[in-house]
Amino acid sequence: MQTLQYTLKRLAFMLPTFLLVAIIVFLLVRALPGDPAIALAGDRASNADLDAIRERLGLNEPLVVQFFIFISNLVRGDLGHSILLRGPVLDIIIARLPTTLFLTVYAIALSVAIACPLALWAAMRKGQRVDNVIRSLFQVGLSMPVFYIGLLLLTLFAAQLRWFPVGGYGESFFDRAYHLFLPAVTVAFYTSAIIMRNLRSAIIDVLEADYVEFARAKGLPNRVVVTDHVLRNTLISTVTLIGLSIGNLMSGTLVTETVFAVPGLGRLMLEAIFARDYPLIQGLTLTFALLVSLVFLITDLAQSWIDPRVELK
Repeated sequence: MQTLQYTLKRLAFMLPTFLLVAIIVFLLVRALPGDPAIALAGDRASNADLDAIRERLGLNEPLVVQFFIFISNLVRGDLGHSILLRGPVLDIIIARLPTTLFLTVYAIALSVAIACPLALWAAMRKGQRVDNVIRSLFQVGLSMPVFYIGLLLLTLFAAQLRWFPVGGYGESFFDRAYHLFLPAVTVAFYTSAIIMRNLRSAIIDVLEADYVEFARAKGLPNRVVVTDHVLRNTLISTVTLIGLSIGNLMSGTLVTETVFAVPGLGRLMLEAIFARDYPLIQGLTLTFALLVSLVFLITDLAQSWIDPRVELK
């Protein structure tokens, strides 16, 4: 019952946040340089054609009137029509959303699979050569931009070795996992470095705690001490960090999907920005904001489930 009340409260708090994001994105989009009418009709269009396009899109109305129309349509679930793709924005987002969600979940799974074992290995051998090597390798991941990592992987494993496709999405589940492996590794490379550093520090702190020493003094096997006492107590901070990292992962998909020609929301966002597609940019930004808010809610619920001492307030 408490979980349900907390969930409903958090969903209610999302409404003013969602409205604030809508106001900000509405103003920022219209501050972009360029004219959507020119981007749609071309530089050689006549003034009459440009005026007709502006009237059709409602761009000739005062800013206040445009915002009122935008909010009214948003309340009805209408995100408008895309200037670039000439279709309902909501339908376009729904069609592209599974690709970005698949890539995000794929990247998170790879990040956890890479970071957790290496963080435990490094923490158990603190100060040794293995620890120094692991930290040095992940420091490279923190230092390199996401797009540069993607270009390196694309050049080596796709263009030269031909182990993976250059781009695309695939049809079946395993085909998509194969096509999106390099993009997922690109996004996960940076995220796994953050998770590894945080988890390593948390494990080292827990290993030095009194209750861990007491568990060892009772004669418990090292495996039991690590799994039942160390990892369980470090899981809470790790889950929080993973939840916060999903926002960075979604922002990383903008560049990654463009580099690997993945038909997701990130690539669509860049195309919409270059085309000055106001409705599509607004719809995509609100979608990302909603997804991040839901991820934060799920993270809080997961924390409470892992550790009942965490109160949902």
